[in-house]
Amino acid sequence: MHTEPESKYNTWESNEDIQMFREYLRIPSVHPDVNYDECVEFLRRTAAHLDLPVAVLEIHPRKPIVIITWEGTEASLPSIVLNSHMDVVPVYADKWTYPPFSAHMDPEGRIYARGSQDMKCVGAQFLASIRALKNQGIRLKRTLHVLFVPDEEIGGTLGMKAFVGTEQFGKLNCGFAIDEAVASPDDTFMLFFGEKTRIVVNFIIPGTSGHGSLLLQETAGEKARKLIDRMMDYRNSQQERLDNDQELTVGDVTTVNLTMMSGGVQNNVIPPEFKISFDIRVAHDTSIDAFEAQLQKWCEESGGDIHIDYEQKDSLIELTKLDETNHFWMAFKAAVNEMGIAIRTHVCPGATDARFLRELGIPAVGFSPMNNTPTLLHDHDEFLHAETFLRGIEIYKKLITAVANA
Repeated sequence: MHTEPESKYNTWESNEDIQMFREYLRIPSVHPDVNYDECVEFLRRTAAHLDLPVAVLEIHPRKPIVIITWEGTEASLPSIVLNSHMDVVPVYADKWTYPPFSAHMDPEGRIYARGSQDMKCVGAQFLASIRALKNQGIRLKRTLHVLFVPDEEIGGTLGMKAFVGTEQFGKLNCGFAIDEAVASPDDTFMLFFGEKTRIVVNFIIPGTSGHGSLLLQETAGEKARKLIDRMMDYRNSQQERLDNDQELTVGDVTTVNLTMMSGGVQNNVIPPEFKISFDIRVAHDTSIDAFEAQLQKWCEESGGDIHIDYEQKDSLIELTKLDETNHFWMAFKAAVNEMGIAIRTHVCPGATDARFLRELGIPAVGFSPMNNTPTLLHDHDEFLHAETFLRGIEIYKKLITAVANA
């Protein structure tokens, strides 16, 4: 006689949607140098089972864009794009309890794999939702385009960013998009409606060079220390804003993090140059021009002759409006209210591919139906519970139906 946990485990293990999810998770589409061939073949097979057409575009070699389409009854209307990315971040396999691409499911129903939260779950749930709707004989008014894109985890330059500038994307006639968010540790669900502006800056700091035993003036090290102090003081001011206002989240403040330092050739030689790099995400209430001017001022105060090299500098992208002017959002919100689930709206503290859609003026939200789940994206032992995955399918069914019939 099976115990209740064993019975639940067998039910999860035999579930067709969970089987599809675990098969997808077992594909090691991991950076660096991702090979997407297995993902493309998996998605071709899945689309065939759904009796849906699939198109595969390669704007750049070995960077496939997979588009699975379910045509609506009024296909001339602006479509709904359901976007996810195929790539996952690297792993430290020795830090994992189970192999990170085994999709191991423990007796409690936790499915362990890189990508289980970020974000193969969402792509699998999109397809499972469509299968369920088709099996119920439901037809939606607007066409759905389910996108599986490459390289989101390294900026999306050769993936979604390249794709949205093509004629093929224009033909999708996208009116609204759903992308990823993150897991929520409590009963609520997270929803992203915008992102901060990312700036990756390298400070090239020259200085007096000479013997390591001397007290030379205006060395690169002294300048670097002063500049780092100013950057970290600003970082602390943003942390204080968070600490003093419980209504704020990390998406509402500017984050500044020292990520790389390089320079020097030998311990007894004062180097002629240091390079320090910062990852900065500028909040929407902060002027980009004013912030850049502040960086220049700090360079001057730190000794001058410091060169600022912007490795990446995104433009300001407007937030998606969450009000009555956005009828897709009103339909989305109505479905949320009908299900009786609570969502928290945030500006994403990082960056997702949705920013490339918003840049075109397309309203987009990020929503991953994972609550009561520890946030483990990019962490060791990333997992998603089978019940959470299955409930997410039911949630997406209602949300997709609502926006596609808006």
